[in-house]
Amino acid sequence: MRILLLSALVAHASATRLLDNNLVYRSPFLKDISLAHDTPAIQARHIQHVRRQMSDAAPFDDQHYPTFYGADFGNSPFIWTGGINFTHSVASGDPFDTSVLLWTRAVPVSPSGTTQLPDQSVPVCVAYKISTSPTLEGRIVDSGQAFTSYDVDFTVKVEASGLKPDTEYHFQFSDCSSPSSVSPIGKTRTIPNPNTPANQVNNGHPLTLAVFSCSQFQAGWFNAYGFAAHNTSAQFFVHLGDYIYESLGNGAAIGRQTLGRELATIHDYRQRLNQYRTDASLVFAHQNAPWITVCAGFDDHEVADNAWKAGTADSNDTTVGCSFSASGACFTDRKLAAVRAYHEWMPIRQVDADDKFRIWRNFQMGKLLDLTMLDTRQYDRDLTDVYYNTGMSVPVSGPILSIRILCYTEFVNTIADFSNRSLMGTAQEKWFFDTLSESRARGAVWRVVGQQIVFTQLNESGSFDLDAWDGYRANRLRVLDHLYSNSIQNTVILAGDSHANWVSDLAHPNDSTTYNPITGEGAIGVEFAGTAVTSGSSFGGNIQPAAADAMSRVLVDSQTNLNLQWSEGSYRGFFTLTIDPHTMKATYYGMRNITFANLDGFATAEFEVKSGANKLTRPVGGGVGAIKAGALKSNGTQ
Repeated sequence: MRILLLSALVAHASATRLLDNNLVYRSPFLKDISLAHDTPAIQARHIQHVRRQMSDAAPFDDQHYPTFYGADFGNSPFIWTGGINFTHSVASGDPFDTSVLLWTRAVPVSPSGTTQLPDQSVPVCVAYKISTSPTLEGRIVDSGQAFTSYDVDFTVKVEASGLKPDTEYHFQFSDCSSPSSVSPIGKTRTIPNPNTPANQVNNGHPLTLAVFSCSQFQAGWFNAYGFAAHNTSAQFFVHLGDYIYESLGNGAAIGRQTLGRELATIHDYRQRLNQYRTDASLVFAHQNAPWITVCAGFDDHEVADNAWKAGTADSNDTTVGCSFSASGACFTDRKLAAVRAYHEWMPIRQVDADDKFRIWRNFQMGKLLDLTMLDTRQYDRDLTDVYYNTGMSVPVSGPILSIRILCYTEFVNTIADFSNRSLMGTAQEKWFFDTLSESRARGAVWRVVGQQIVFTQLNESGSFDLDAWDGYRANRLRVLDHLYSNSIQNTVILAGDSHANWVSDLAHPNDSTTYNPITGEGAIGVEFAGTAVTSGSSFGGNIQPAAADAMSRVLVDSQTNLNLQWSEGSYRGFFTLTIDPHTMKATYYGMRNITFANLDGFATAEFEVKSGANKLTRPVGGGVGAIKAGALKSNGTQ
């Protein structure tokens, strides 16, 4: 009996390790067991039929899978042996130089011929392997197993390690109890070692990032993801936020009606992520490239609209705020549920629960670039525009008569210039400045900053988006001052959120004494802000190209938008950055039709930045012929 007891304890410990191998059980709380999943308790539930661990298993026909429980195979704990379904293919993300996260979802199949749900007390065992061979027939570089269960929505996230830097890999998951049952093969890659010379990154070829934001399910099909995966050479997919939306939407006309209600509970967020990840283009994009996301992919809609550190547009943690929520949940309740579900469904690394869910991080891609991913939304952001604190929506006279602009006459507008207002919080801001300085000191050629919202000042007929950097002007000034005062060159800021395209030189807003918008002299960098994958244009719903271009013409020609060089507001899409030691080229893409699944897109514009120039190359966009949509500044840069 003592020997059998020891065997059971060893089996219990082994199984717990297999639960811990699946990183989602710790999502998103690495250190706080009271908030993370208690894997020993889950394993104890799995083997609650203690007599089967303490007596001869011969009378029981349990179809145990024996591999990892020692010699006494008959006394192994249960695992599911009825088949599994890899419902959402595979994904990878947050690559390091020697490791990368791999993801899948392994749902147990109901017993044959029945509608009975699988026994939820039984864990599902999933194996994984990774190789440089596209068919996985070569040497397996790393492999392992992990458990999953209904506790984490049957998601699996493991870290493949022992990999070579700057190398393409292929990976696959399988059913431990039936190795012939496999997932699709995924493609991923590691980033270069930080010390790799810039001209040797990607074997001396340019490195390409595809950059996305704002994909709303009910607004259209996610064709931009598929176009990028099929028709560009992008090695890494960068997402700047609003990967999902918390709101409901009919979408019936295009077959894209959202399930459930406005998101509030863990079930709600899981259901929405599940539905989004059925889009064929999104599935293909996840399967064929590693993803890097800002703040765990968070902008605001991953929780709720216009989120800041203590609330959203329709919820906060006050008595009124909790009842105000259309979802019937307080802000903290929603945020905790959203963060947990997102970590379950996305191939992202864990956050630190002791530091306000910190996820800001830096990827050193050889000496070619530092990709710095900020959180300008959730971490420690001061009060933003939550509609009821900025006034009513009223028509505003001016050159853009068709836009209805918020008349910002109330509280948030009065504090937008306050010196102590911050988008990032003191800790993140210091880390960001230190990271920029360290990047320059280590000899990285480029500094690419991924964050959620438009950095450049945009004056839209006297109105400013106070939910963007225009609502935090002193924080923007501190960033620019750090770049100028420390001569930090080759900085490129990325932005999403606005549902339109904007390209600008980085300089103090409208400071014509030190910045020349015609030549670009005096700038300290460049901003590339991209439109939405599907979310409606900020220029107006379903606005056509000619009307949007006319509005862009007014904006880029305005003397109150000196830094802005190109604007486009009709097409949904994305952009790529193609980077080598001498040049960074941004190519913007527009999708011609998002009302059905297709790959019909085209390059709307191209821009170039020369290393050391700290401005867009003139003529901007390579001349009029290179711009297929939108409007360029007509002040001599064409």
